Amino acid sequence: MSDHIAGKTIVITGAGGGFGRLVAQKAATRGALVTCGDVDEAGVRETADGIVASGDKAQGLAADVTRLEDLVALVGASVEAFGGVDVMVNNAGIMPLAFFSDHAAAHAAWSRCIDINIKGVLNGMVAAYDPMIAAGRGQIVNISSIYGNFPVVGAAVYGASKAAVNFLSESLRMEARGKIKVTTVKPTGVPGTGLAGAIVNPAAVVGIVGHNMPDFMQAMGEMREGAGSRLDAAEIDYAALAPEHIADAVLHAIDQPWGVSIGEITVRAAGDHYIL
Repeated sequence: MSDHIAGKTIVITGAGGGFGRLVAQKAATRGALVTCGDVDEAGVRETADGIVASGDKAQGLAADVTRLEDLVALVGASVEAFGGVDVMVNNAGIMPLAFFSDHAAAHAAWSRCIDINIKGVLNGMVAAYDPMIAAGRGQIVNISSIYGNFPVVGAAVYGASKAAVNFLSESLRMEARGKIKVTTVKPTGVPGTGLAGAIVNPAAVVGIVGHNMPDFMQAMGEMREGAGSRLDAAEIDYAALAPEHIADAVLHAIDQPWGVSIGEITVRAAGDHYIL
């Protein structure tokens, strides 16, 4: 089968660790020329240095997605070092789940969520737009969430930010038809991505699991103990995705001929508890 990743220039935000680093590593292993950006300069340079040490092509730059000029510079670095930007992966995001009653503790995190999850994605799209249009082709991959599908308690701001990502993605797809293809990736619950660290009130997860909450808590307990078939992707009751499954979905969307666009991907564990 043809490989449509090798040789592509790919820019990834939030690549200083976690899921973004994993996508960068997997893309580079497939022969992509990767430009990694993250507000954590030490982390993103570690990502790039590790890729280069493995014999693949990458560079890492400090970039705050809330600053358009940072993302313009990030894309410019890809153009300068690797000759262009074929794919822009807008991955950086945070998940400050909280109820409205938590506003005193959550408001600052909600504001940051809007800046990163909405403005950050918009900035990445804008930064890549002109070089892609000038080149005559490109692909935007925006990381959304199933939380953007429908409003639930405990996720008003986070869910709204991901619904905005969906709107931005579809709007660009329609405006740039035939020049820029757009993919929206909607992960379900994926332990190990680092998103859980931004949760303000852990009880707010109830909105996405609803009546499945007791079984969800039992499954999480099994995961913490490291036992049971719910941890095995080969089993039908696999309960929570490992990050590599979503990373593979991102690479699948990129690994297509230029004329084929995968518009939306949701990847679930077959035994997950999420009602959205």
